[in-house]
Amino acid sequence: MGGTTHSGVEERPKWDNKVQYLLTCIGFAVGLGNIWRFPYLCQIYGGGAFLIPYLIALVFEGLPLLYLELAIGQRLRMGSTGVWRSISPLLGGVGISSMLASFLVGIFYNTILCVKSTPVNYFWYRETLNITPDIEISSSPQWWMVICLASAWCIVYVCFIKGIKSMGKAVYVTATFPYLVLTIYLIYALTLPGATDGLVYLFTPDTLKSPQVWLDAATQIFFSLSVAFGGLIAFSSYNAEKNNCERDAVLVGVINSATSLYASIPIFSILGFKATSDYNSCLQENILVLTNHFDFSDQNITVEDYEPWFKYLNQTYPDQVASLALRPCDLQTFLGQSASGTGLAFIVFTEAVIDMPGSQIWAILFFIMLFSLGLSSMFGNIEGVLTPINDLKLVPKWIPHELLTAIICLVSFLTALIFTLGSGNYWVEVFNSYVGSVPLLIIAFFEIIGVIYIRGMKTFSEDIFFMTQKKPNIFWKACWMVISPLMLLVVLIAYVVVQAQQHPAYPAWNPAYELFPKTELKPYPDWVFAIIILLCVVPVISIPIVALYHLICCIRKKSPAHYEQNHCYNNDSFEGEIQEYNKHKA
Repeated sequence: MGGTTHSGVEERPKWDNKVQYLLTCIGFAVGLGNIWRFPYLCQIYGGGAFLIPYLIALVFEGLPLLYLELAIGQRLRMGSTGVWRSISPLLGGVGISSMLASFLVGIFYNTILCVKSTPVNYFWYRETLNITPDIEISSSPQWWMVICLASAWCIVYVCFIKGIKSMGKAVYVTATFPYLVLTIYLIYALTLPGATDGLVYLFTPDTLKSPQVWLDAATQIFFSLSVAFGGLIAFSSYNAEKNNCERDAVLVGVINSATSLYASIPIFSILGFKATSDYNSCLQENILVLTNHFDFSDQNITVEDYEPWFKYLNQTYPDQVASLALRPCDLQTFLGQSASGTGLAFIVFTEAVIDMPGSQIWAILFFIMLFSLGLSSMFGNIEGVLTPINDLKLVPKWIPHELLTAIICLVSFLTALIFTLGSGNYWVEVFNSYVGSVPLLIIAFFEIIGVIYIRGMKTFSEDIFFMTQKKPNIFWKACWMVISPLMLLVVLIAYVVVQAQQHPAYPAWNPAYELFPKTELKPYPDWVFAIIILLCVVPVISIPIVALYHLICCIRKKSPAHYEQNHCYNNDSFEGEIQEYNKHKA
């Protein structure tokens, strides 16, 4: 790990092999959001209505940004703060913003790892989370969650204690084991009655007119691909300089999105099974009421011929049928109400577990799968914090890496204790909804501007040519120069406008609610709303502050407002290689 390069820069650690690097990037990108947030968004927007904007955002925003981050990290061989300061001191705040976003996401993300799901909705909210009926009612910390949270952070520390050396070994398990468990659930779920209805619901578009669908699709791409956090830049900086980062970006991006769909298939198959069961139960209740009222013999009306019987009776005896107050039974309604909120995947998978032979074994495997998904994602979040701290030289060199990692994990654990309160699940929702939205959009926008318009498209193209022996094609250039920044700007403005038009609200698990056990939609109190504003602003406030600081320093020194790019290398060093390649090609 020691030694220096020909330019005098200390040599960075390197991956043992390419597989370690790819598994680490895939593990960072593929996380709980793929089986937790993605299916949840699919459900609330009517399944297929979310897939279309999601795929569009993937192609024109997600993949170009992913490629850009992997390429610039690999070429400059620095973490997020070092990369942006190298391009221009005015962009130094972008790296700090990525670090803060990684920290804030990491503290609530690891909380989800310590939550063990239970069979039904009631136990998920009442027993597992012991959730309060209101966000303002905190209650005391749940001692078992505190222990689980401490254990989760200890495991993260042990896996990360030697940096990429220990983490590179752990990803062989954490990045591959979830696919084994998902495959088992997939095979089982597809055999359930009603699975087809769930899959039709997943892949059938409903409406694309709501701007919120497009906004959530765009933000989900950032949350899912883990761009703008700084972790991917750090990971790619440990690569060899000559590496096909374009292929890596496409591979990681496609596998990530394919995993979201792959996990959604068993979830929606089980949703279809549950909705079909609820639908049949509803019909059975109505059949019993009609049979008793009209004095029919048993089995005269069945589930299969309920609809023609109901139409006949409603036309013949409309007043009597209306007086019976029959339940409205609609399969699509049950599909939309089968489960909701952030507990969707947990509740759905657990309901499948209790019906499987050897349910305890499958429950353990499911918990390990969730933990593996979250753990591999936490590696990127921790790397997104540690690398900028080292780049900024915030700690003395005599402090060992192991101690610095321990301090970061301890601070994160203490901060995350808020999520162990009775109102902790509401705070997880707050962090999930707002830390992973506006800040990431802003960071990503400045990343593209910094690389393409400050560093320059020509220089960046030469960087990619040096690493891959080919320049980026017209698609990548069009996305980087026009499409991606324009989409980011439109989504950001639209998101702020939509949020400003309504007061933020949250679903509360309130036993006093007249429609309980359905959740009650409550507006956030003003003080919580202020915290939401801070969560959106604090991670990105360093961008204008750092830029303003350097501009003021420039004015005071009465020097030109132009900053030379402070690279740790220059493109002249491989001009000979380019000429040699062109001669060979000719």
